[in-house]
Amino acid sequence: MTDWPIDDATSKLFPLYSRANVGEIFPDPISPLNASAGFQHNLEPGWRDAFVACGVWDHDLYDASVEKAILPAFGSYLYINMSLMRLFGVRVPGMSAEAVDLQYFGDMPGIPSYESERRDFDEDAAFEAKAGAWLMGEVLGATDLAAYDADRAEVDAIRAQRPDLSAATDEELRRRLTSFDALARRLFQHHIEASLKSGVGLGAMAQVAAAVGRPELALTLVSGIGDVDSTGPSKGIWRLGRAASTGPVAALFDAGTEGLHDRLVASGDAEVQAFVADLRQFLADWDFRGPAEWEIRALTWGVKPDMVLSTIDRMRRVDEGEDPAVKAEARAAEREAAATELRAALAGSEEGLAQFEAAYGAAALWLRGRERGRTTAAMLMHEQRLAALELGRRGVAAGALDNAQQVFMLFEQELDAYLADPSSLTGTVREREASYLALFDLVPPFVVAGDPPPVETWERRDAAAGDVLVAGGSITGVSGCTGVARGRARVLLTPDDPSALEPGEILVAPITDPSWTPLFMAAGAVVVDVGAPFSHAAIVSRELGIPCVVSATSATSRIPDGAEIEVDGATGTVTVLG
Repeated sequence: MTDWPIDDATSKLFPLYSRANVGEIFPDPISPLNASAGFQHNLEPGWRDAFVACGVWDHDLYDASVEKAILPAFGSYLYINMSLMRLFGVRVPGMSAEAVDLQYFGDMPGIPSYESERRDFDEDAAFEAKAGAWLMGEVLGATDLAAYDADRAEVDAIRAQRPDLSAATDEELRRRLTSFDALARRLFQHHIEASLKSGVGLGAMAQVAAAVGRPELALTLVSGIGDVDSTGPSKGIWRLGRAASTGPVAALFDAGTEGLHDRLVASGDAEVQAFVADLRQFLADWDFRGPAEWEIRALTWGVKPDMVLSTIDRMRRVDEGEDPAVKAEARAAEREAAATELRAALAGSEEGLAQFEAAYGAAALWLRGRERGRTTAAMLMHEQRLAALELGRRGVAAGALDNAQQVFMLFEQELDAYLADPSSLTGTVREREASYLALFDLVPPFVVAGDPPPVETWERRDAAAGDVLVAGGSITGVSGCTGVARGRARVLLTPDDPSALEPGEILVAPITDPSWTPLFMAAGAVVVDVGAPFSHAAIVSRELGIPCVVSATSATSRIPDGAEIEVDGATGTVTVLG
């Protein structure tokens, strides 16, 4: 694969593709090296394995002529094959194509109905039976995340044994960059399996709550579940923020975040050095976290620690009542109260009560598993990032690259030629980088049915705008977490500048990934353009107990920055007050 930008072939049999869900982790185009040696290269086979492991079909379902059946790139932006996701919904008992649409699409306009693409072979009794056995045994019957814990232990060992990359040879770096395929494929398989299983759990909670006449409890039943990896950094940043709120550490923060890291390290004060030690441990634990962290070209917290210090600076000003541990306890209590109510409603049905208990446990377990798998994969990919960046720094020193990140403009197939003669590809990577950065200015279509429109016809981001809302105007999306909040809207397009969000303000974002999570602690509520009850923004909001509306189409362009707004998480409505 050396065609650039990347335009993978589309399937004629399974023709519907979406940016839903994948846009959270890949809001930007994928780099050539990540597509050919990292994320797309390994997730595609892992996802194929996951579908087969769930019993919904065998490997012969996939069209051999389409290399990327599930996760293609169009104009270098990644898409999910929603036709296959819908088929999964059709073949799993209790699920449906419509339930899959709600969980992954949210409420987005212009999506073709499932009936418009239904195939003669979609309903298959044999595969439905296999999927049913998988549902009862591996989804509802599961009691632990042993496989995910084993994956984490294996990746932890790889990270702990990381060699001194600055002393490694070029060939050793190249081998480290490309040596994780088998492990990454398994990690991604497990992540996708957990994602599919948690989707089943979410659907089951919705069905049970609706059956007893309390549909509004569905999201509460999957809130406050605890031990969700995506919220882990929030607790660490909260602790560091408290330490930075008083004394000599606070004085250094008060002087501004520019050059702050160097000032902290240079300080001779014992209290400051204790803070630096805690910061170093936090960065060692969470160095892989950052915006678009599954893109190995991305600058994560370990590569650019100033991002963490800016977030800590904001967190030290947040009221003590926003402690994530306290909010998580409150949310857990609400969840158990909702469960108690449903148990009482089902008390007359032994079978119904048993089904609820199984679904209730599975929903929490697999939401936790989904975030565990996602995080473990990000940890492994950081090892690829570090090896590639070291090669990039050497390329800069040799005069073959203009900056270390240009190394990500290479395809894996070109690495040997590059190492043999780095300057032979200087012109190629320069041209690709210019093209790559230009792609950031485009808005990829949310849905592609059939062949994607040519990139040159895509809308530019600076031209994408809806009618700006005035007082009394509203947007209706999908509930991500219940509750009502009022506050000043803070429209942020990236998480890179957390200082822009004042405590209590309402975060309005295009979409969120784990790097946004610390901002949720300061936010009074969260509103995102794209998302679903299954998306990152919704999961984290439910854990932290703040109202959330997802799939609020064009919220970032229609809600004025600084406007007073009200967010009703139960109805999915965002209203401009003034």
